[in-house]
Amino acid sequence: MSIKEELTVSPINPLNGFSLETIGDDHLYTGLETPLKPDAFKHSDEVKKQRIALLFEEIMDVMGLDLSDDSLKGTPQRVAKMYIDEIFSGLNPANKPKITLFENSYQYNQMLVEKNITLYSNCEHHFVPIFGKAHVAYISSGKVIGLSKLNRIVQYYAQRPQVQERLTNQIAEELKHILGTEDVAVIIDAKHLCVSSRGIKDEASATVTSHYGGKFGTPQKIAELQNYLKD
Repeated sequence: MSIKEELTVSPINPLNGFSLETIGDDHLYTGLETPLKPDAFKHSDEVKKQRIALLFEEIMDVMGLDLSDDSLKGTPQRVAKMYIDEIFSGLNPANKPKITLFENSYQYNQMLVEKNITLYSNCEHHFVPIFGKAHVAYISSGKVIGLSKLNRIVQYYAQRPQVQERLTNQIAEELKHILGTEDVAVIIDAKHLCVSSRGIKDEASATVTSHYGGKFGTPQKIAELQNYLKD
């Protein structure tokens, strides 16, 4: 099949029977897994970029932009590369970070906290940025993970169209799986441009979500963690 044949656009069906009128601007969270089609990876990344570039060029044309202008003519390709190679690269399992664990040779059995991890994602409802900080903590069950890998796990799940609640839980469940323990906590404090730059246009508000697993599910541990997170 040629690329032009692959560029045929199919109608988009409403999600789970919800109409756009029903959803409106409401925050909709449909499950832990990112909603992907069964054939999400039938096209190579190169084909996806070519498809996106042509479709985005059509969007720009519909909006009345002059694509012959030097400033705009490369925009469809730049957007396509950004979508596939950068801000939505977390959709592809091939980009999942490789994790190596180490023995807890120091016998450190208290919580380890990696705070203020820079977080950039995109709202799946309007495809505009979510940005803020993620705080991750765990108590070793015998294995420890390199600190930079905590950042990479956050980045991997953030680099896809997201809902903050799902993102929080995806990071937590991945860490539980890798570390072999339920003793994991994740807190995300982020601003949503779908709130601050459009719609209600509230620039002051932020959204905080949390997941407290295992030993972190007690008031004492939550208070201890919150104390560590204070500036």
